[in-house]
Amino acid sequence: MTKITNDLFLRAARKESVNRIPVWYMRQAGRSQPEYRKLKAKYSLFEITHQPELCAYVTKLPVDQYGVDAAILYKDIMTPLPGMGVDVEIKSGIGPVIHNPIKTYQDVEKLTIFKPEIEVPYVLDTIKLLTDDMLEVPLIGFAGAPFTLASYMIEGGPSKNYHQTKSFMYREPDVWAMLMEKLGRMTADYLIAQINAGASAVQLFDSWVGALSRPDYATYIRPVIEKIVLEIKAVHPTTPIIMQAVGAGHLLAEWETMPLDVVGVDWRETLTDARKKVPSKAIQGNLDPSTLLAPEKCLEETERILQEGILKPGYIFNLGHGVFPEVSPEMLKKLTAYIHDRSEILLNKG
Repeated sequence: MTKITNDLFLRAARKESVNRIPVWYMRQAGRSQPEYRKLKAKYSLFEITHQPELCAYVTKLPVDQYGVDAAILYKDIMTPLPGMGVDVEIKSGIGPVIHNPIKTYQDVEKLTIFKPEIEVPYVLDTIKLLTDDMLEVPLIGFAGAPFTLASYMIEGGPSKNYHQTKSFMYREPDVWAMLMEKLGRMTADYLIAQINAGASAVQLFDSWVGALSRPDYATYIRPVIEKIVLEIKAVHPTTPIIMQAVGAGHLLAEWETMPLDVVGVDWRETLTDARKKVPSKAIQGNLDPSTLLAPEKCLEETERILQEGILKPGYIFNLGHGVFPEVSPEMLKKLTAYIHDRSEILLNKG
């Protein structure tokens, strides 16, 4: 296995001291890179992820181009769902489309047990390729969390309000619990398999769970998240687990009392306010991705965020959500260098 020569990300995730702030960007692999766009003209997302050499190349590209302190596996949160019997297609300009959406108890009952080594060996092969031969920074594995996956499976695709998902949750609590149990089992097994293959940390993307109130989260979602995290920790107690959501500042206090290591914060919440809600966790975030199209504002916000971030150990610079296609790769390269250089000055002022 290739030795990790830059462990800044892992040290920050464990709230250890660092000499500069580590940085990586959600959706850093692909999206705006010209090399990736050439590949996408020839291959679909699923076709790329099924070819370990190609997928590893896309995953490593931002590490080489931007100088970030961690790689995140290139794939989609939908990747494991076909292995459960879900007919999913990634449509350009739309996102995931589910052709057999969940409507009834029978639909949930039909979902099959997911076995990572059988259903997604190409994902595990990609991880092994990256961590055996290619990367000198930590590799982050990830999975979609149960609520976010369920929202696509019930709505049939992206939603702005999650009315169908939430009404299903309220009307059919027993069926919902069964769906959460099946998705939770898959998520835990999937993330454990990624760590076994070589991932140094894992992130749960519960992108849309901010649509729920805190009481609903505590009732309908928290039990399955706790189970996932505890199952991972039972096998890999020292592997950092990150929770990431959007518009979920009201749920931070829920995550403070879970055995998570890092909590992602979006731009709606200052790092200072977030730390009051999750004092025991490392935090990650929280630049508004839209500022990447306004360079002066981007650097102004980055400076403010760094000034807050350095106040306590356990801070990882990231976006509050993901890189989008219009972002210039050169901007991300310059931003990474600025974060490294400026944070080193701030951290070593004393």
